[in-house]
Amino acid sequence: MSSAKDVKGPRARGPEAAPGGGADPEPPPGQGSAPEPPARGRGTDPEPPPPGGVLWSLSGDIRALLMLPAALTLQVAHPAVGAGVDEHSVFRTDPWGRGERSLRSLQLWVYGGAEAAEEGRRLRVLHRTIRGTDTRGRPYHALTPANYAWVHATGFPVYQHAARYLIRPMTPAQERALYAEWLQVGRILGIHDRDMPQSIEEFWPYWEQMLAGEIEATTVVRELVDVDQPVPPPDRGPWPLRAVLRALWPVLLPPLARFRRFVTIGLMPPDARAAVGLLWSAEQEKRLRRMCTVLRVVVPVLPERLRYLPRARAARAAHRTAAPNG
Repeated sequence: MSSAKDVKGPRARGPEAAPGGGADPEPPPGQGSAPEPPARGRGTDPEPPPPGGVLWSLSGDIRALLMLPAALTLQVAHPAVGAGVDEHSVFRTDPWGRGERSLRSLQLWVYGGAEAAEEGRRLRVLHRTIRGTDTRGRPYHALTPANYAWVHATGFPVYQHAARYLIRPMTPAQERALYAEWLQVGRILGIHDRDMPQSIEEFWPYWEQMLAGEIEATTVVRELVDVDQPVPPPDRGPWPLRAVLRALWPVLLPPLARFRRFVTIGLMPPDARAAVGLLWSAEQEKRLRRMCTVLRVVVPVLPERLRYLPRARAARAAHRTAAPNG
């Protein structure tokens, strides 16, 4: 399988309707065995994305929660990643806990400051022992660079595409800033520059090659978009709320499962959706656009405590306080 550095040249075309998902904090399984990327010293830890940048505004916005299922599904569409999640993840038995940990990790990468690099080291240690055989009979290890890079790479096109619907289309300058910041996140996770395309012009041929030759509807992909898949009721939050949800779960789960499938497929870049074999109709596209129009109008007028996730909100407040004119 080719790594990012094997695909060079100008972008032939971008994803259809292009314009984030984030990467799954359970790093990817991949082919073969690979050593952990060398740990950086405290003095040379990579910096998280800058305050006021594209990711700073995007990944903490509550609308970003709707982007994450598409990114996760694309990650596990890789045969090795799907096999690793299938064999080693607790997403079936503890979906709410896993989701909470995933979101916490993603927020740390962007808003965690000094904690960001520590979280990257924690994740690499966590996945040192994860290995097996993928759906094509190839051995994988969770820290194989090419596949680790794929899990991270999926965040950029999902953010870019979904932002067009949920927030606004990005300008070319914003797209470049987003990609540069996403590369910074990759460095926090221990991904070497040689294993990721270093520009948008290099990214799209890499993306197209992965879609054409590697991505498929794995077992985990099918489960994530299956509306009949059993999901336990939420086990977090105040106990009265948990009790009510447990009692109503047989009624609540079917529409929630249909909504999850709808946003997962709808906010996935169309070329990726086609590569995985997920169907999407013109009527569904109209429904998605109507829903996103409402969110584009409503969310920006919400108070900050409702618009941003807690860690993002705290980081934004701390940055304002620390600013010279704060």
